[in-house]
Amino acid sequence: MNASNTTELINTLGSQAKAASARMARASAATKRQALTTLAALLRANVESLQIENAKDLARARAAGLAEPLVDRLKLTPSALETCAQGCEQLAAMADIIGEMGQMRVPIGVFGMIYESRPNVTIEAASLAIKSGNAAILRGGSEAIDSNRALAVLVQQALAAAGLPTDAVQLVPTTDRAAVGQLITMPQYVDVIIPRGGKGLIERISAEAKVPVIKHLDGNCHTYVDDPCDIAMAVAVADNAKTQKYSPCNATESLLVARGVAAEFLPLIGAIYAAKGVEMRVCATSRALLAGVAGANLQDATEADWSEEYLDQHPRGGRCGRSDRPHQPLQQPPHRRHPDPRSHARPEIPARGRFGQRDGECEHPLRRWIRVRIGG
Repeated sequence: MNASNTTELINTLGSQAKAASARMARASAATKRQALTTLAALLRANVESLQIENAKDLARARAAGLAEPLVDRLKLTPSALETCAQGCEQLAAMADIIGEMGQMRVPIGVFGMIYESRPNVTIEAASLAIKSGNAAILRGGSEAIDSNRALAVLVQQALAAAGLPTDAVQLVPTTDRAAVGQLITMPQYVDVIIPRGGKGLIERISAEAKVPVIKHLDGNCHTYVDDPCDIAMAVAVADNAKTQKYSPCNATESLLVARGVAAEFLPLIGAIYAAKGVEMRVCATSRALLAGVAGANLQDATEADWSEEYLDQHPRGGRCGRSDRPHQPLQQPPHRRHPDPRSHARPEIPARGRFGQRDGECEHPLRRWIRVRIGG
């Protein structure tokens, strides 16, 4: 597609979305609920056809030599599709807050979402647009183009069935990178851009956009095990936070353990990590406590490890500290990020996205490391 055709395409999508946004803003709660429940039903009814389209993306990715953890992000398994359907139903069941005057809750208008890899994001973004009474222009990654196109067709069928404009959710149908540049420079049509992906994507969008951007950058997630704590719960949380799925950006990278519980906790979680092939990059104190764990892959952590984002089986190991301040997080060097409260081991299971996936995914090959540090 040449530049003039791309410009014309994106302008058309923009004008259609702007017109649709006015109707979406006036849509009743019942109408939006109907669209979401219909979308859930369509996802369940079209598992086989969606997997046929998804197989094209998977074959293309493997032929291009994409690493298997990244190929994994492209998969639309029956389980993943069921999770998406349940997410739509959960949204449909939530109270509709649009129009509440106390908080001045009104739709934004048109948002553009630019994302990489995971085709389930197409459903996440579309369903949120419907629930919030907004219109959306979605630009997924080229590696998932066939899956995204098939999902977008179902979204528009659900909109039509509910009497809503099909242009309320539109997928950019081309993989031409120029389409992104055009989409983020259309303030006459687009009210906000939401990039979801790796650091390079976020930086490019932030630098070039002429509309407001809702962004994130690097992730560096911590699980903090406090003193006192429920040891069994802490083990379950630390295991889930790291190994439930290695590839998302908010899988745990650092395990911070209060000194008062370290001797009991670390050998238990260390045995689980060892069995699952997780490499532990450890401080000196945690190394001593983990030394007796059979099969443990222990490496001494370097200073650089404490600020590195891991995306594979390598969590950063533990660091030990004082036990006289049990409810304070560890003091960190200035360059380190604060612990992610979603991965705190007290008292809840680590946060998971509304669709059963962890949020904030990005592209990186190293997820099976974890840092282990013992602190206050």
